[in-house]
Formats: sequence, C-alpha cells, structure tokens
Amino acid sequence: MGRGTCEGKTPISPMPSIRITVPTPSHQALVPVTDKIAQAVGLLGIEEGAVHLFVLHTTCGLLINENADPDVARDILRRLEEMVPWRDPKDRHGEGNTAAHVRSSLVGSSLTIPVQGGSLVLGTWQGVFLAEFDGPRTRQVVVTAV
Repeated sequence: MGRGTCEGKTPISPMPSIRITVPTPSHQALVPVTDKIAQAVGLLGIEEGAVHLFVLHTTCGLLINENADPDVARDILRRLEEMVPWRDPKDRHGEGNTAAHVRSSLVGSSLTIPVQGGSLVLGTWQGVFLAEFDGPRTRQVVVTAV
C-alpha cells in the first residue's frame, strides 16, 4: 500500500474548508469567533451536517462556553493562570512560553459543531471562542464542512 492511498478503495473528494483569521488583542484572551464561524458555514453552503474547527497553532485553543457574561471568560483565564502559572523555574523551554503550550493542550485545538438549517447548533448561552495564551498575535482557524 502506498503512502496516502488505500488499495481497493475509491478516493473521496476533499471536504471543503475555509481559513479564518483571528487577531487577538492581548497576551491572553478569549476572543469570540461565533459570528466568523457562522459566516464560514454560509460560505461553505452547509445546510445540514457539521463543521469542524482546527486552530493552526500550539499556544492557543478553541472552546465553547458562555457568551452572555464576560466575567465567565475572565474567570476561565484566571483559573487557567492559577492552574498553570506563566513563570515556573522548572520549565526548560527556551522561548519562555511553556505555560501557553500547557494551557492550549488543556483547552484543545479543535471543535466539531452540528449545523441544522444552515445555522450552528449552539445552546442559548453558548459561544465559540479562540483562547489566546501567548498573544497578541494573528491566528488562523480552519473551518471544514463535514
């Protein structure tokens, strides 16, 4: 069997995807991206199915959480800071951002969200956020129809 092929199977066409750009405002932040993801769903023409999100970086992540009260986002960032302090003399990584790598590992780099009737299926208080842990930077998220 050759690399990247599966003998006896017909190759499937790639799933359509879009990259969105997310500028982050500060060293750490939860940046709302629900509207950008919803726009991508429209551009991809998804009516029914799901959308998969993947962030192309190792010091940020993606999460779904409450979007009505901004104190929730602040509390999440504060709790992550308490769990994984920025400075630890035992860290060996030369760039000094080990905490950002650990936090992004805890949060995760991908999400899958159902789509019905061309809209994201999210709860009343749910929103999608890019979690920045080593900014400010410009981040890329791949949005793929599945």
